[in-house]
Amino acid sequence: MNMAQLINLLLIQEAPKVIKTGHSRLFFIFDQIISIMAKISLKNTDTRAPKELDKKEVKEKTESILEELDELQNLLFAENKHSVLVVIQGMDGSGKDGVIRNVLGNMNPQGVAVKSYKAPTAEELSHDFLWRIHNHVPAKGMIQVFNRSHYEDILVTRVHKWCDDKTAIKRMKAINDFEQLLQEHNNTHILKFYLHISPGEQHERLAERMKDPAKMWKYNEKDFEEAKLWDVYMQMYEDCFTNCNDVPWTIVPSDQNWYKEYIIASQLHKLLKSLDMQFPGIKK
Repeated sequence: MNMAQLINLLLIQEAPKVIKTGHSRLFFIFDQIISIMAKISLKNTDTRAPKELDKKEVKEKTESILEELDELQNLLFAENKHSVLVVIQGMDGSGKDGVIRNVLGNMNPQGVAVKSYKAPTAEELSHDFLWRIHNHVPAKGMIQVFNRSHYEDILVTRVHKWCDDKTAIKRMKAINDFEQLLQEHNNTHILKFYLHISPGEQHERLAERMKDPAKMWKYNEKDFEEAKLWDVYMQMYEDCFTNCNDVPWTIVPSDQNWYKEYIIASQLHKLLKSLDMQFPGIKK
């Protein structure tokens, strides 16, 4: 049995207990997944929720978690001792914007910031690849979301051969050191999510952008060309997970938005609860 099959088996066995016992059971699953994902095959990793899960119950659970997240984010801001960086990666159509809107958009906008990384500008290219990233990492008390991130510089750049393997290896080391710096020198807690969808689901979502007036603004004719490079992207993502896993990745089955949002909300909730934060007293 390979690693992907082990992960799927664990999800299938444990998922029915999650709803009955609360999202603490989900944290057990995450810990088990992280411990076995040193090398993962995305091709053999499920993109859908375990069949035993009830969509209505999961969505109700998510709503409960989101209410608590709002309070925890307020506490994070008030205590001003920790910061949180949420990295969201995924193929076109994987639902990065939806996660930001439906999970992180429920919190006070004064304490949550979002940065979307596009192709670097001429000025950014004249510096090291992390130069444009460092200015947007979270200050204490803040939750910063990266919609795509510094990982693009070892993903899309390798797919299109703008970055050779030797340079990519150097960049991976720099990324690990960079994330360690954030953790050790600013109490930054990092969550990294890869939104894992199937090629078929991606095709449907991209096609929808040509038909749905509310989604046409997202349409980019290059998306379908990029989709043809699916296998190469998967290879580069797998290499990324193996070599940049000092801060572990969570592979999020993302064909169903309700399950994707549940996993990410639960992970963020677990992190914030673990900080054992306290409201500061009256300033003297």
